[in-house]
Amino acid sequence: MTQDPFGWLHEESGRRERAGLVRTLRPRPAEPELLDLAGNDYLGLCHHPEITAAAAEAARRWGAGATGSRLVTGSTELHADLERELAAFSGFEAALVLSSGYAANLAVMTALSARGSLIVSDAANHASIVDGCRLSRAETVIAAHADTDAVRTTLAAHPGRRALAVTDAVFSVDGDAAPLPRLADICREAGAALVVDDAHGFGVLGDGGRGAVHAAGLAGDPGVVAMLTLSKSLGSQGGAVLGPARVIDHLVNTARTFIFDTGLAPAAAGAALAALRLLGREPGRAARVRTVAATLHALLTSGGLTAVRPDAAVVSVRAPSPEAAVRWAADCRSEGLAVGCFRPPSVPDGVSRLRLTARADVTDRQARWAVATVVRTAPPGAFTEAAPVS
Repeated sequence: MTQDPFGWLHEESGRRERAGLVRTLRPRPAEPELLDLAGNDYLGLCHHPEITAAAAEAARRWGAGATGSRLVTGSTELHADLERELAAFSGFEAALVLSSGYAANLAVMTALSARGSLIVSDAANHASIVDGCRLSRAETVIAAHADTDAVRTTLAAHPGRRALAVTDAVFSVDGDAAPLPRLADICREAGAALVVDDAHGFGVLGDGGRGAVHAAGLAGDPGVVAMLTLSKSLGSQGGAVLGPARVIDHLVNTARTFIFDTGLAPAAAGAALAALRLLGREPGRAARVRTVAATLHALLTSGGLTAVRPDAAVVSVRAPSPEAAVRWAADCRSEGLAVGCFRPPSVPDGVSRLRLTARADVTDRQARWAVATVVRTAPPGAFTEAAPVS
């Protein structure tokens, strides 16, 4: 009898089900039925008429797809304009647009390191950074979360070695910010590069939403490279790398996720460019996101839940178990509220959470209703001991 090559999947599926870790796809309707505090549309631009019109016009003019890799036929005037304006807005010398933030992180990690070099990576970094470290073939040392002393010690132990430290600017699970100024000082002392994934900071932090790197005074620093997404604050799709022109030139010539990937679709580039220009005209959107996040946190904690104080748009609420987190998120959904649900193995510390993401277009009334819904549906184990459970 021929052996089933995928017979092992039955056991794996059963293991996930017993652990309460089954993931499912849930297509959303075109017209929102829920108040969305689960997505990453921080500035509320995904459905903005100016942005969708720009996407449609780009598709009509340049076509539905990029038609090829950026080095062949996949670069349009839209891509060049977007790169130039991203760099100018963020304070960097140059920028490079890729098909996703994931691809941007893989490009940087693999092109700026190699076998024999050293990477020091924060334990809470995004999966795309983790995968980039693995693909780079460099020696990777995992530093405890936000532990600058650990980064310093590791770099000091390898003097003269080609090295870089990599961190999220704002961590996607708890929403806390990295100590970027301190990390930059440590990297300068060691002669190492600092690589920052600003996916959750760009559009929210810094002057007019210019990002966490800009807010830290590191924009344009010759030893700093930043990555960001076009799919969060800019409401579109794609990723970008910002840094010195010589770094961008190196990526164009060596980064496999740029060279061998089809370019970003013109509609996405056009939408992102329009969103960037709108943000430039309406810088108050970034401050509004932070205000909504602070409001959510204050209301959640006053309601007796354990929530991490947000440094940007992400508000994390602890859940007593993976199963409880899944039920809690489902109960919120049944009440008309979409929230994120994070559980092992997606969270490195093993603590399950609900994640609420603030948006600039959420009203104060909606924020109060959302928190009331979260508190009302919370499992008893989610409350602090001093809080009443009702």
